[in-house]
Amino acid sequence: MLKEEIKNELLLQHNNFVEVIKSIPADKVHQSKDGKWSPAQQLDHIYKSVSPVRLAFSFPKFLLKMIYGTANRQSRTYDTLLQRYHEKLQAGGKSTAPFIPSVKNTSVDLPLSKLKLLIVSLCSKVDTYSEIQLDTFILPHPLLGKLTLREMLYFTIYHVQHHQKQIENS
Repeated sequence: MLKEEIKNELLLQHNNFVEVIKSIPADKVHQSKDGKWSPAQQLDHIYKSVSPVRLAFSFPKFLLKMIYGTANRQSRTYDTLLQRYHEKLQAGGKSTAPFIPSVKNTSVDLPLSKLKLLIVSLCSKVDTYSEIQLDTFILPHPLLGKLTLREMLYFTIYHVQHHQKQIENS
């Protein structure tokens, strides 16, 4: 995917997620089933996952290079990245501590608004990178290891869909 399509998908998939959360009655948004995260916890997890990506895209490029280095390979395709993510999950991969949602029984209105603003901000930061730079700079992912910026954006697109499906299937 090229940058414009990535940004469109980020906005679309996160807006879809927000709409699903908004459609859940207030008395059910904090309910979890079978030990799974509640919809409100899924929202908190997505926010906690997107925040560091947006922060990293805010760093000066020289700092990204200095801290994390640059890619020594081509970016994986969207499908190849998803296959790798599913393999890690099947091998027992789980969310790490910084991304575990908190348990709060408060309104989800503010977190939903904050997520929407965060995604818009991330998309504006993506605009400051060229297609080549998306394939050059890398970031660490707690489960997948070093990912190019493009791959991290692919993951961010898929990740919200993954958690939306969990909400819809519960």
